Amino acid sequence: MTQSVYDVVIIGGGPAGLTAGLYCSRARLKTLLIEKMIIGGQVLTTTDVENYPGFPGGISGPELMERFQKHCFEFGLEQRDADVTGLDFSGKLKRIQLGDSIVEARAVIIATGAQPRKLGVPGEVELTGRGVSYCATCDGAFFRNVPVTINGGGDTAAEEAMFLSRFASKVYLVHRRDQLRATSVLQERIKANEKIEIIWNHVVTECLGDNSGLKKLRLKSTVDGSERLLETEGLFVAIGVTPKTAFLGDTLELDKEGYIVADRHGQTSVPGVFAAGDVCGDSLKQISTAVGSGATAAWMIEKYLADNP
Repeated sequence: MTQSVYDVVIIGGGPAGLTAGLYCSRARLKTLLIEKMIIGGQVLTTTDVENYPGFPGGISGPELMERFQKHCFEFGLEQRDADVTGLDFSGKLKRIQLGDSIVEARAVIIATGAQPRKLGVPGEVELTGRGVSYCATCDGAFFRNVPVTINGGGDTAAEEAMFLSRFASKVYLVHRRDQLRATSVLQERIKANEKIEIIWNHVVTECLGDNSGLKKLRLKSTVDGSERLLETEGLFVAIGVTPKTAFLGDTLELDKEGYIVADRHGQTSVPGVFAAGDVCGDSLKQISTAVGSGATAAWMIEKYLADNP
């Protein structure tokens, strides 16, 4: 069954999608936001947000996203909990299938974000937000004068280790191999930093803690299989992220890592389909940049719809 036609359909309910929804609905465009999970995105897993302007002293991730929602819905943004099961961007009206129903829109914004790759070890889920984090920039300042651990070996892991050394008493960098993948200049900085110790040829196999947070990590050698316990109060997993684009199929151009290819205004390979937030490969993966890209995509959609009545 086909629903009424919307001016804009936004797929994804994180900061980028909500901001786009605010701008579009405030512009009096008939706008629907579709989110299959809980509105708020990855921010909901952040205990405290201290780097979003306007909230001195910080604010919890869930409370910030609740304020986003309230603000958006003031202007008439519609929202539906649904999973996108099919897409057809070939016509002037874009068709989005939601199970047994189909929604049509004159323009679409994809803002489904990206999700951090998990280690998949015992205790990781239970201690997420209580010692286990996937964003050093977001949470590093909460670990002042305590030992922390980075898991990874690429540029992100190296950069986050350097960042964490500003706050932590000690930074352990755990890597499964005997050399890092990070660029030479980053490796030189890591090795010159007295606060950083690299633990070669080991993987994290378990996160150990209690109600107060993470206390230890169980490490296993990739050389001889021996195990050891590492005392640490923070684990920052930096083994990459995966963009949430599998549902797109071949409807849009993606880069080799699966991110949507879009210009600086969010325009994708299909006219009338825009992308915003972490689903784009050049995203900084911060709330503030997601908000900016959502606003930009919405602004460009206003122009697109005016030129394509």
